[in-house]
Amino acid sequence: MAARITFDGPVILGAGLAGLTAALAAKTALVLSPTPLATGCSSAWAQGGLAAALAGDDTPSLHAADTIAAGAGLCDGEAVALLTREGPAAVRALAAIGAPFDRKPDGDFVLSLEAAHSKARVARVGGDGAGAAIMAAVVAAVRATPTVEIRENARARRLLQDETGRVVGVLAAIDGDLVEVRGKAVILATGGVGGLYAVTTTPAQVRGEGLGLAALAGAEIADPEFVQFHPTAIDIGRDPAPLATEALRGEGSILRNTDGRAFMADYHPARELAPRDVVARAIHAERAAGRGAFLDATTAVGAHFPHEFPAVFEACQSAGIDPRREMIPVVPAVHYHMGGVATDLDGRASLPGLYAAGECASTGVQGANRLASNSLLEAAVFGARAGRAAAVESETGGEPLSLAPLPDLPDEAFQTLRRAMSRDAGVIRDADGLARLRDEVATLEAAHGPCPPLVAARLIVDAALVRQESRGGHYRSDFPAKTEPQRTFVTLDAAPAGLRHAAE
Repeated sequence: MAARITFDGPVILGAGLAGLTAALAAKTALVLSPTPLATGCSSAWAQGGLAAALAGDDTPSLHAADTIAAGAGLCDGEAVALLTREGPAAVRALAAIGAPFDRKPDGDFVLSLEAAHSKARVARVGGDGAGAAIMAAVVAAVRATPTVEIRENARARRLLQDETGRVVGVLAAIDGDLVEVRGKAVILATGGVGGLYAVTTTPAQVRGEGLGLAALAGAEIADPEFVQFHPTAIDIGRDPAPLATEALRGEGSILRNTDGRAFMADYHPARELAPRDVVARAIHAERAAGRGAFLDATTAVGAHFPHEFPAVFEACQSAGIDPRREMIPVVPAVHYHMGGVATDLDGRASLPGLYAAGECASTGVQGANRLASNSLLEAAVFGARAGRAAAVESETGGEPLSLAPLPDLPDEAFQTLRRAMSRDAGVIRDADGLARLRDEVATLEAAHGPCPPLVAARLIVDAALVRQESRGGHYRSDFPAKTEPQRTFVTLDAAPAGLRHAAE
């Protein structure tokens, strides 16, 4: 029999920026983190910063227009308007609790230009250290809040539901022991799906478990096929792959092939500042053709590397590369999931008692292709909204129907899944590869049961097969054209034949 904890407030799964922002907004919350705070979450690894209309020549409407353009027809206009309107205040709120954003002598934010932005609007910390510095400030604020309880080494094993389907808590393994954790609501803030792929920039722990847990409980999932590949992971054979931030191209760094030829003009008029999906496919194509791909920052950054982009510099140096004088080998890697648990503007999922925020949620903001540096902003804005909404839930629900943990996926099977996902659900997809991948996932499920990572992978693959077009992060070589813009909404018992699309 599992031990039991009853908490008078929301239970938050995940301790990245979305989860901790939700906790601060809720004021009273229990945060379950699978790793020590500020580790194991993508937020702490983010390099670029937060995009917001903070400059005098910028406006939320301009930021919204850029977001919608990058989203390739699938952004929810109301969600984008809310994000860009509340964005500046969210950045200032993080600064107020100690996030040390780069500042000009007059106190204004130093703002950088990144791909597909029409204005310099990315607030950074130490060049490429935004995520770690912001998380340090938020963690300090959470630890200073006595009504927020933190349990580390706590991993969710299933969502608990009463006979009505209401989510009433979570079964968690805390320090290895199963514990029934009951609360007014559950907020999923478990991050994305990067760990499902063999080449990723995200922590290994981020492997779609929140998405799988929600789907197995019957929650509606939105747009799971849209996976963003960061064009410029540093190709030095590491897992996860270190990242060469988008800001390097914003500073004027050039993508070249082995011969030293700048190739982006062949693919898009915006060259290095084209949308991420375009740049990722260009690099993929150059590598597939045997020409290689490298980021040349020797002129744009050069001697300034150690203090302007210390994280990138350190990663390169550790592999024997001096980016002040040498080009950086790059490869596309899974970086962000646009899909997730479908929510409203306050983070409510389709199941009563369940909320989601951050990368595991799909608010409709990111569309088919996330605009650079909108992810931390979305985590802060919608994390706070979810926390406030979950805090006022009054119904507690009945007793859970099941306290049985969901099956775990053995590591050998997990590595098989990762290799298959990178092979067949990567930068470029086609029906044959996706069908092969679907069969492999089914074989793994037959052997190991409905493990949440396998369920998350199945949702991605099924939706990618059904979407017979190319849009944003989803590129089908057998269907290169766009059709009418439609979002995907699905519940697990309906997939794949029942995948339904909702026109925007």
